[in-house]
Amino acid sequence: MTMDASPMSVKSPAGEESVIARLLSGQLSAVGELYDRHHEAVRRFAQRLLGDATEAEDLVQEVFVRLPRIAGSYRGESSFRSFLIGVTAQLSRHHVRAAQRRRSLHERSAAAGMSERPEAERPDVQSERQRLAKILTQALDQLSFDHRVAFVLSEVEQHTSREIAVLVGVPEGTVRTRLLHAKKRLRAYLEQEGLP
Repeated sequence: MTMDASPMSVKSPAGEESVIARLLSGQLSAVGELYDRHHEAVRRFAQRLLGDATEAEDLVQEVFVRLPRIAGSYRGESSFRSFLIGVTAQLSRHHVRAAQRRRSLHERSAAAGMSERPEAERPDVQSERQRLAKILTQALDQLSFDHRVAFVLSEVEQHTSREIAVLVGVPEGTVRTRLLHAKKRLRAYLEQEGLP
């Protein structure tokens, strides 16, 4: 497959090529425009990956702060949004660990009776929602970082194995293997917890 060397060789939303060109030429005002265009998609991905809105927003900020330094690695092999998702996946490793530590602390606090309960929700509904959220979060926490990234990109973000391979910089076969192991481990954990 022959790739055009131009970073503008992939379809981008109307007018984005000029913004990317300005970014690549060092114009920092382009970062703000790209932030406006892609912040929401990058934040959604980060939140799905991390499971915490505050951590996700911190990660998004880190991605866009680093953008002027890393923009030169954009080669136009995918959309610029996909490039940003790949950068987010790469930078998220320490954020995942921090989020896991905070969840553990929160769970210990809740067990000690220190958590607050939302007023509008019935106690039984709230309890079941919290139980399911805890199980799902713990299930994702059982995965290695690489398996978690592959799973979220595939099952939540709906990327193909080939797209994920480009985003995270590994062979497509490696992505498929990671997905297979992630799904197997998640299934086993959820069955252990009594969920179908």
